[in-house]
This record gives sequence, structure tokens and C-alpha cells, in this order.
Amino acid sequence: MIEVANRLHTVEEYYFSKKLREVNQLMANGKPIINLGIGSPDLQPPQEVVEALTAGLLEGHAHKYQSYQGIPELREAIVGFYNTHYAVNLEAATEVLPLMGSKEGIMHISMAYLNEGDAVLIPNPGYPTYQAVTKLVGAKAVLYDLDAANNWLPDLERLEQMDLSRVKLMWVNYPHMPTGSQASDTLFEDLVAFAKRHNILIVNDNPYSFILNNSPKSILSVKGAKDVCLELNSLSKTFNMAGWRVGMLVGNHQYIKDVLKVKSNMDSGMFYGIQKGAIAALQCSKAWFDTLNTLYKKRRDLVWQLADALNCTYDEHATGLFVWAKLPQGLKAEAFIDTILKERDVFITPGTVFGSQGEGYIRFSLCASNEDLEEAIKRIK
Repeated sequence: MIEVANRLHTVEEYYFSKKLREVNQLMANGKPIINLGIGSPDLQPPQEVVEALTAGLLEGHAHKYQSYQGIPELREAIVGFYNTHYAVNLEAATEVLPLMGSKEGIMHISMAYLNEGDAVLIPNPGYPTYQAVTKLVGAKAVLYDLDAANNWLPDLERLEQMDLSRVKLMWVNYPHMPTGSQASDTLFEDLVAFAKRHNILIVNDNPYSFILNNSPKSILSVKGAKDVCLELNSLSKTFNMAGWRVGMLVGNHQYIKDVLKVKSNMDSGMFYGIQKGAIAALQCSKAWFDTLNTLYKKRRDLVWQLADALNCTYDEHATGLFVWAKLPQGLKAEAFIDTILKERDVFITPGTVFGSQGEGYIRFSLCASNEDLEEAIKRIK
């Protein structure tokens, strides 16, 4: 066998890739597993999105290669979306880059800016892909701890005391996954100032703005943010389009141009029909968000009941597609969820998936029907 590249020794297979094989095997063996682990929306996309995508299939050029930068109408729709919901002005031709899901943007940005030995500030707990991609490109992951006492926000005073000379990139993610914490009124301003003091590029990963949240924020709304910040966004959660892979990167034209150098060598453009569907999604009215959040609020109420049945505590002010819950003192997350999976046929994510600061916590997904959640409560009780 050919020996693998050294970079593969720095990472492991993604947790959900491994764990879902186990869950699926249990289901294949007849176990009635209720999956509350992964954030894959089970609700349908808006009907107008489905219709726009379907109509796009019939256009004569839909089967051809598409622009690496997306069709102009999609970029304009992203500009309109940012202006309407975040009060951020963007240039469609130069400050917007559609992506096939924001996850690919994490790799593209890292490849565009990180050299071997560069350092990257990564939240703990946080999305595991930040750390995995950093290792894959040969950079050094520098974890910064988040905790409940500080509402899961970065302690910038503590970061200022570190040697930041090799730090080139910093990942932030608000509303935060997995905790659901929201950015404070001053956090983004403080981050922009921090980035300018230390010549660091900050990337805010922002796919959860509209889930159970009435005050969506963009880091680019801060004066001067475009000098030192980029923002990733996604249609996966907000419009139930996770499997269709539509995201976006927005920010300064030079940063977008740099990332495009990578992206244009990695794919051949997004499928035309999906771009047309994305345009329809981005133009949805407030009624879509209200309807979606009414459903998620009912589900969250049920998940809170489930957490109560497990003697967990949680923050009722948190937002997003998940409920982050603290286990009773002394319990270990992975052992706990394995016991619940084995004895109650319910799969919950252990907080340790997201870093060492997730020990003692578990994460519930809201991507399950009321019926499944009610059944999970019965099983736990």
C-alpha cells in the first residue's frame, strides 16, 4: 500500500462520520434510534426555492460549467440579503464569493493565507473543522478557551498577554456553535480593534443568525471591519438547504480575490439550478423566518424537557439550532451519551467533540420532529 501523506497523521476522521456509522448499524439491526446528534434540518426548504431550482433545470445552459464567482443574480441577491438583514453594504462584483457550502470556505481561506508554521486562534469549544483544516495545511492551532462564566465569549485581555507574533488568522463563530451564545454589543468592535493591533485576519463563521434569534449581527457592520475581517455565511440551516451546499464568503475585494485563486482551482462552479434556488431563498420575506422559528421554539421547549429529565442545566437565552446542556457534576460526556444510546436508543452529541472545554456538556439538535422528541422524553423518563 502507498504510504499516506504526513498531514493525515495530524487529523482523525470527523466524529460524525464515525459515530453515524455506529448509529446506522444499530438502526440496521433493528434498534429504534432517535438521532438528536447532528444538525441536518429535517424541515423542507421554502416552496418558492424548490420551484426556482426546478425551473432552473429546464434552462438551456443549466448543464454547462458555471462561473467560479456564481451568476451575477446570485451575487446581487447576497448583497440584498446583507443589506436588508445586517445593514451591511457590499459590492456584488468584488466583495461576494458564493461557495458550495461555507465548510469549503474554511479550507479555501486557510489555503489562501496560511503557511507552514503560521499560528491560528481557534475557539475551544468550537467547530472541529477549524482545527482539522489548520493542521492539514501545516499551520499551528492555538486554542483559546471559552467558558460559561464569560458567556462563551473570547477573553481578549487574556489573548493580549500571549505571544501573537505568529498568529495570522483567528476563527470566531457568533451566534456560537455549539453553545448558542450571542455576540455582545461590543464584541465585534473589540475584535476588529484587536485584529488591527496584531495584524490578524478574523473570520466570523455566521450560519446561525436567524435560528431562534431576533437580532442577527454581522461583524462587517463594524466600521473598518473589512480591513481585517471576512465573514462566512450559509443557507443550510436558515433555509433547510444543507444537502444542496450553498454558502458565501463576503468581505474586502482583495481578500475575496485571494480566496478565489484557491477556489477556482478546486471546483468548476456551482450547479445553475441550485444558484437559482438560492436566489429565491435569499429573497424570502420575514414570514419565512417567523414560521421556521415558531416550529423550532416548540422543539426547543421539548428538548428543554428532555434536558430536565436528564438533570441537565441550560441557558434559556441561547440561540441557534442546538441546546447546549451541562451534565450533573462528575459525569463524563462521551460515557454518558454512550449509555443513553445503548440503554435508551437516543443519540446525543458529547460536548468533547468540540474541544476539551466541552467536557461535562452535551448538545441536542432541534432537527427532529415533535413526535420523536416526545418519544425521547418518554424513553428517558
